Amino acid sequence: MAASVCISRQPIRPRLSNPFPPNTTFFRSLNFRTAAAAVRCSLRRPEYIPNRIPDPSYVRVFDTTLRDGEQSPGATMTAKEKLDIARQLARLGVDVIEAGFPISSDADFDAVKLIAGEVGNGDSDHVPVICGLARCNKRDIERAWEAVKCAKKPRIHTFIATSEIHMNFKLKMTPQQVIDKATTMVAYARSLGCDDVEFSPEDAGRSDREFLYTILGEVIRAGATTLNIPDTVGYTLPSEFGQLIADIKANTPGIENVIISTHCQNDLGLSTANTIAGAHAGARQVEVTINGIGERAGNASLEEVVMALKCRGEQLLGGLYTGINTQHLIMASKMVEEYSGLRVQPHKAIVGVNAFAHESGIHQDGMLKHKNTYEIISPEDIGLIRSNESGIVLGKLSGRHALKAKMLELGYDIDGKELDSLFARFKTVAGNKKIITDDDLIALVSDEIFQPQVVWKLVDIQVTCGTLGLSTATVKLCGVNGDEHVACSVGTGPVDAAYKAVDLIVKAPVTLVEYSMNAVAEGIDAIATTRVLIRRDDAVNHASDGVTVNRAFSGTGAAMDIVISSVRAYIGALNKMLGFQSRSKTEKLNQVEALHVS
Repeated sequence: MAASVCISRQPIRPRLSNPFPPNTTFFRSLNFRTAAAAVRCSLRRPEYIPNRIPDPSYVRVFDTTLRDGEQSPGATMTAKEKLDIARQLARLGVDVIEAGFPISSDADFDAVKLIAGEVGNGDSDHVPVICGLARCNKRDIERAWEAVKCAKKPRIHTFIATSEIHMNFKLKMTPQQVIDKATTMVAYARSLGCDDVEFSPEDAGRSDREFLYTILGEVIRAGATTLNIPDTVGYTLPSEFGQLIADIKANTPGIENVIISTHCQNDLGLSTANTIAGAHAGARQVEVTINGIGERAGNASLEEVVMALKCRGEQLLGGLYTGINTQHLIMASKMVEEYSGLRVQPHKAIVGVNAFAHESGIHQDGMLKHKNTYEIISPEDIGLIRSNESGIVLGKLSGRHALKAKMLELGYDIDGKELDSLFARFKTVAGNKKIITDDDLIALVSDEIFQPQVVWKLVDIQVTCGTLGLSTATVKLCGVNGDEHVACSVGTGPVDAAYKAVDLIVKAPVTLVEYSMNAVAEGIDAIATTRVLIRRDDAVNHASDGVTVNRAFSGTGAAMDIVISSVRAYIGALNKMLGFQSRSKTEKLNQVEALHVS
């Protein structure tokens, strides 16, 4: 099989809706040290006050995976997927969840409102703040407030650009006009009944310092409770960004009455370093994303920032700490990876599959003598636990009960139709493999459970390929109404031919932007996992302002046959795109009806 082999440490993986059911082996497997750490974490979290933190060493974690993270090409997520991730972020212990940009589309508004209603009204000891993003205009702010106001702790996050290049060429506004707009809109947000308002001067890293001090002082007077300082284009170095935070703290009137926050992009690979520098200089909120996903090169990575503070906070950073329960980091990482379709590179700090792998003989020798020789973090600290307690080894004779028990051990509480579908796939694979690994099972779960709403479903596929003639593929798909469609096509290879046959049935003008495949275990009989990224050829109008955009959509598939795996991934991406288009059409119809009514 022409695929690279990826050997993982088999971390526990999340389940779709409830990764940590209280009766699962996951909880039973946690040792006393883990449980004690979680208790210490919850006991140390100070009372939430919008503009003040009772403990000056506490750093709030503001997660924007569902807003800035989703802006990554191909990372479009459904409302249910966003809700699942928000629940996981709450378990993780983040202080603030930026759930989306409500004005951007009806779908995003609905997702933010759903998260505010469910996650923002949880009955656990820790209920996170639910935040909605808004530009500095009334429509945005009203829409954001409508989405988040049902949460116990709602927040509006509004922003306007403050750098000379942005004011001159994007906003075409004078500095005084920008100040007037910012203060008016912060005051308007407060007038709606929101007592927790965050303000961001976009591109602060390239803004004039004196102008920053002025506008920040004015928005404090207008009622802002958090001032977020974004390095929007990832331009600053850690020494510069730390000094920027220190200067703002020293020169902004009324700064003692608000929380200073950081939001660092990763264009130069410095987002984590800049975030730590900002916290060291006085920021007490850090804006981050799971796996560091986000626009362009991404954002500061939550797991990197949190573990840096945990490892070095006491020694070098004046005792800075967060309320994150790091035991849930791996779970959060895997869930975001599956839903966004954005794979974590093997050497990614903290959560990459190689993060705790030691191949060098010198390193292995040191690890055998004492783990601290080459590991500054214990894998168990982030929830990376090998699942071998039960001794269950699955094979072709295993039944549903054994499969369910094994999945519980891996962290998935699967039942009903989900278990039926997974069991059918498992029996097919078990009939062709001698050994079923944990990674095989995880790949099957991802392919069955982490899929978008079905518009088209693969029924059958047959390919002919080789050196004697053109590759040919015949594909049978089932539509949402149950009708079956068959098409045949030729291509440069079996996958190309199969994709062209699918295109003949679906009739959606798309371009394949990215295609990648990996084997989840060793051996010629390994399950192949495929990820594709597609983009619709005809641009789609953005619902909020009519700006023409062309979104990308990802899909994943898994099978022992690389062609079947590839087609599953392609159809998954098409289903996500078609579902998104359907929502967009509904939004436009609603807008037209609203215009007729008014």
